[in-house]
Amino acid sequence: MTTAIEQTLETYGIENWGAGYFDVNRKGNLIVRPAEGDSRSADLKEIMDDLARRGIGAPVLLRFPQLVAAQVRKLQRAFSRSIREFEYQGSHMCVYPMKVNQQRSLVEEYLREGSRYDFGLEAGSKAELYAALALEQTADSLLVLNGFKDEEFIELAFAGARVGKRVVIVIEKLSELDHVLNIAERNESGGIPILGMRVKLYSKGSGRWEKSGGEAAKFGLTTTEMLEVIRRLEQADRIDMLRLLHFHIGSQLTDIKRIKNAMKEAARVYAKVYQMKVPIDLLDVGGGMAVDYDGSKTAFDSSANYSAQEFANDVIYTIKQVCDDENVPHPTIIQESGRFLAAYHALLITNVQDEIETVVEDITPIEIDDDDPQVVTELGELRESITVKNYREYYHDALEHREELFTLFNLGLVSLEDRAKGEVLFWDVCEHADKYAQQAKYVSEEFDDLRRLLCAKYLTNFSVFRSVPDHWALDQLFPIVPIHYLNKPPTEYATLCDITCDSDGVIDKFVDLHDVKQVLELHALVPGETYYLAFLLVGAYQEVMGNNHNLFGMPHEAHIYIDDEGYLIKKVIRGTTVGEATERARYERSLLHDGFRRLINQRVKDGELSEAEGAELAQFYESRYDAYTYLSVNGAKTRSRRHTDY
Repeated sequence: MTTAIEQTLETYGIENWGAGYFDVNRKGNLIVRPAEGDSRSADLKEIMDDLARRGIGAPVLLRFPQLVAAQVRKLQRAFSRSIREFEYQGSHMCVYPMKVNQQRSLVEEYLREGSRYDFGLEAGSKAELYAALALEQTADSLLVLNGFKDEEFIELAFAGARVGKRVVIVIEKLSELDHVLNIAERNESGGIPILGMRVKLYSKGSGRWEKSGGEAAKFGLTTTEMLEVIRRLEQADRIDMLRLLHFHIGSQLTDIKRIKNAMKEAARVYAKVYQMKVPIDLLDVGGGMAVDYDGSKTAFDSSANYSAQEFANDVIYTIKQVCDDENVPHPTIIQESGRFLAAYHALLITNVQDEIETVVEDITPIEIDDDDPQVVTELGELRESITVKNYREYYHDALEHREELFTLFNLGLVSLEDRAKGEVLFWDVCEHADKYAQQAKYVSEEFDDLRRLLCAKYLTNFSVFRSVPDHWALDQLFPIVPIHYLNKPPTEYATLCDITCDSDGVIDKFVDLHDVKQVLELHALVPGETYYLAFLLVGAYQEVMGNNHNLFGMPHEAHIYIDDEGYLIKKVIRGTTVGEATERARYERSLLHDGFRRLINQRVKDGELSEAEGAELAQFYESRYDAYTYLSVNGAKTRSRRHTDY
């Protein structure tokens, strides 16, 4: 017999997308494990209760740095096995692309674990490079520089090489090579970076970002430009600087066949360049290793039809085959799988604030009177006599009666009270029809649409645009699960509305093993009780891509470590305050406070407010500077203290 918790795991697909990190305990609470197969765990409901006692209310971004380390180990193990199995003569290294999530805690945890394998970093801007240069890396790890570069960017790269970093400047445009050669002439004392070339492959990726590859791609050198780079370096007697070949065919690559095609083409280019007596020995296969957000293990946009081990096998085997065929040495493979490393470690927990009523319900019991309009009477008869045998016919009749009701109202032939009564009766018929339709073996499309129309709309205390912007912009799916009550079957079907003033601030597409669900199974809201939802796998791109719609800032943040005793809250960083959010839009504190006080002074002068009332009003307004930008949970107030270490 299936238990309620087993049913929950199936309903939300936790075992499919959780990668061994997420589960449900006997209390019915969602838990996090620090590694796949680890017996230790942290109870998310207990963590939220603990934070609430410390004055930290939802929404809260929880970071579990141990999951970053676990993903590093998982990636390294996969490639180590492949190298041994296929007798590959080169090695494997990883560089973490900082653009995925530049948060220092994440990057430092990655380097802490990755240093065991000489894993390094990738930077795509001057600011990212500036930060990366100060971070501790192992002597053999790389600092790969992608993206378009000006002379200042390249000078900073040379500074990194002079302090001992293995900096790799990847040439994206021929003009960058000119800057490199000019600066190299002025730095004969040492500290010369490695050079790489980004190749524009014919092969394309798959999924939403497939345009990153192919002939029309934004980045990469054409074959002619590659040959020109080699010619210029030989002419300048700097060919020894060219050590790396790089390509990238897109993020979230869903189809392993596309990956294999790209590896084959890139390996062939590498071999041909090597045969030109270029001392190239590093092949950067870029990023794009996908995260299976929906657990379907398919080539769907939010999934991947391969595992980490399958990815490693195909990369190693394909490159080895081509190199053996061309009789060239196996290169060291560099990988930039930032999404794979970062996605799992962060999750957003927030509360459902309320339910938005969209379906008309009777506030007082509906009674049919003799003097009611005929259309209202007929809707009442439909409600009373609908059955499992006639629900389809009666539903269609109800639709016609509702149109008639609105037409009569617009003509002034029925009263507002009659319209209200008719609307309630119509939705009663719809609810009965939906109940009977869901019992059928085959649910027709019109009743799927009705189910979406009837579902609850839960007002959820967060901003789609700030915390899960890829859902709004790209229809990216993220697993969404209640963190408690998971030992009880959900009774409601719902979509989620955020608290922004934008109709796009909704989530109405949800993870499903076989399809995309239009509604999410949730529990009924209980007055006075907080109902928490977790948005999982949001550690990659969501923070760095989030915007300031309605000036909702960053949520509170807590760093959690899991040990034998449960969990340890190591750091809390309080979220953006009202004052900070407004100052980012150039509303200085003094400007706002002075402006509000001028209004108060005028009211006092006009006798509309006493001086005491004015002073109280000014104090209240100015105290809101330190308030949290999100809604309070059960009346909780936000304290102004910004950083806390535990």
